[in-house]
Amino acid sequence: MKLRHGITFCSLPQPEAAAASGDTYADVVLIGGGTMSATLGTLLQSLQPDWKIRLFERLDKAAEESSNVWNNAGTGHSAFAEMNYTSPQPDGSVDIQRAISITEQFEVSRQFWASQVRDGVLANPRSFINTVPHLSFVWGKERVSFLNARFEAMHKNPLYAGMEYSEEPEQIAEWIPLVMTGRDSRDPVAATRMPVGTEVNFGEITRQMMGSLAKRDNFQLDVDTQVRDLERNDDGTWRVTVANTSDGGNERSVNARFVFIGAGGAALPLLQKSDIPEAKQYGGFPVGGQFLYTTNPDVVAKHDAKVYGLAPAGSPPMSVPHIDKRILDGTPAIMFGPFATFSSKFLKNGSWTDLMRSITPSNLWPMTKVGLDNMDLVRYLISQLRMSEGDQFKELQGYYPEADRDDWKLWTAGQRVQTIKDVEGKGGTLQFGTELVTGAEGSIAALLGASPGASTAPSIMLQLLERAFPEQVASPEWQAELKRLIPSFGHSLSENPELLREARAHSREHLELTEPALDTTSSLGEATPEP
Repeated sequence: MKLRHGITFCSLPQPEAAAASGDTYADVVLIGGGTMSATLGTLLQSLQPDWKIRLFERLDKAAEESSNVWNNAGTGHSAFAEMNYTSPQPDGSVDIQRAISITEQFEVSRQFWASQVRDGVLANPRSFINTVPHLSFVWGKERVSFLNARFEAMHKNPLYAGMEYSEEPEQIAEWIPLVMTGRDSRDPVAATRMPVGTEVNFGEITRQMMGSLAKRDNFQLDVDTQVRDLERNDDGTWRVTVANTSDGGNERSVNARFVFIGAGGAALPLLQKSDIPEAKQYGGFPVGGQFLYTTNPDVVAKHDAKVYGLAPAGSPPMSVPHIDKRILDGTPAIMFGPFATFSSKFLKNGSWTDLMRSITPSNLWPMTKVGLDNMDLVRYLISQLRMSEGDQFKELQGYYPEADRDDWKLWTAGQRVQTIKDVEGKGGTLQFGTELVTGAEGSIAALLGASPGASTAPSIMLQLLERAFPEQVASPEWQAELKRLIPSFGHSLSENPELLREARAHSREHLELTEPALDTTSSLGEATPEP
């Protein structure tokens, strides 16, 4: 099997550049110790266990940035409740195509994690995934009308079988008493409820995958190691220059056949160092987030749901307000937010110079144009930065009318970088969601953007494999292994209700989820008892 440009992966000979320089080498270098790198490394170890993989993480352990349970919302982003993934149309209908895509991707994640439990890579599913119903909740006549139209568009699709809708305050109060108690009864309200939602600890998934990889002879994790430079060798491989941050920064190099940059907000500056043409069209703007949280057991006991509202006009998808049941490394909690913050850092543990150093002659105008064309977003960010603690608590009361201020603390979560892309004919545009950038020759890739992010990591990494290793993915050996890891691989679950039922049964069993089995073959999507 060969990668494009003649880089052979089967016999593992030492690349010419590595042999000439005396540098060490690897078949694959992963940059960043988060969920994305852990997922790609785990896939590759299953598909091609003889490949040598090196992973570089600049902190002293993996999963400490965006993957850390305190630095993200923990929602298994399945589009069950996130209304920003469904778009109202001029005729009053709602377009659910993006929601379908994200739901299918999360079903792939569930299957992949379930297979890792079966294979012994992941252990104790309760430590990283738990059943928590997902609800959309709105108040006000126009928003109720939108949610009703959204439900009508969704609930007959097999993916959303079992979704319930109500405008009755009494019924909604049974689902989410914390949200409804003390609410003004004159306000029209509506909610949808999906019983097969999840709460996910991506940090724990990452740590367990890394622990399993570390047991493999062909895998090496280097922590306290920062990537300083990426340089293309004449033979098509990459020279990755790194420095150990704990010993004075002495540099060394590794030659790699393939490089994946999965470093969260730091992915953009590292991609720029590669100097590939595809990198020149991207810029980024950092956006941070804060959450109010409580671990008061009396409050936590009242809320067993993730409840998503509608985001303010012009705000980015990551700003959608939600009040969530969380399990923070074993501690039950409730989090509400996010509240946008600003820092010029691209990572929570980054540098204040990150933003300035990412601005180049090729992305300066696209970034400026995005600011000029998105004044709603600019106004939203300014309004968020001006919020006092009292303003934040008032926002919480919109979703928890009887909240006691003494129960809640403020937490600063991880940094995200909103991707800006120079699109021909349009100039700079905001790219919502995650964006996989691959060099034309297929030897380097980077992941930019934010939500749904980690929730769809297996699907994103499958896209990467198809772009970077097309011959291998097409081989009978890789096809068989991918179908073993992801039973629905190659099929659309929204178009195959029986396969969806089987896939959910597979993940429900191995992940030990307490969700009900749903009749995905019925157009009404009625719930059926657990098998």
